[in-house]
Amino acid sequence: MQKKKGTIVVEKILKKMKTNVVASSLLCVALGLILLLWPGLSIKIVCTAVGAVLIMSGVIRIMEYFFVRDGSMYSQINLIFGIVLSAVGIWIVLSPEKVLSLIPIILGIVITLHGLHNVKQAIGLCQDKYDKWWIALLLGILTVGFGVLLICRPFVAIDTMVMLIGVFLIYDGLSNVWIVSRISKAARIFRQEAEAVEVEIVE
Repeated sequence: MQKKKGTIVVEKILKKMKTNVVASSLLCVALGLILLLWPGLSIKIVCTAVGAVLIMSGVIRIMEYFFVRDGSMYSQINLIFGIVLSAVGIWIVLSPEKVLSLIPIILGIVITLHGLHNVKQAIGLCQDKYDKWWIALLLGILTVGFGVLLICRPFVAIDTMVMLIGVFLIYDGLSNVWIVSRISKAARIFRQEAEAVEVEIVE
């Protein structure tokens, strides 16, 4: 009975994890499509939006310092932080091309970490004796390869770079959905086998 309850808890965790991963993966695919189809426009919008948010955040902190004026160390640090945020925000809005040169490296690190996580999941599928675990492993290795490529060889042409980032995001999202579906299938098979063993014991 206790084992059955444990299985139910694991299933709930897997279901929640699957929902979260699928949702984030679909967002990756959607963002990838936007970057692929409208590279120039989309990257300008993203840079402007990020810069505007930083500027607003910085201005709010600066205004807070002048309105409160309590002379505390926190207020002084908050003022400095507000000035830095505003300056970075203005720099992003005015020089999106320089910001773009950093995006491939940052995104490459994120994609590499995703790929390593996929490799770990593939090893788990292998330990669970899932016969197609090697496909998940191959997808994970390819994801790591794409991430390393972005880190080591950032592309010069902005539009081309953004389109390729879009392709990588689409691939990363779809591969994550496939791997999670295989994990769910393996867990379902495990549950069915466990229930069959319980029935045999009862009989």
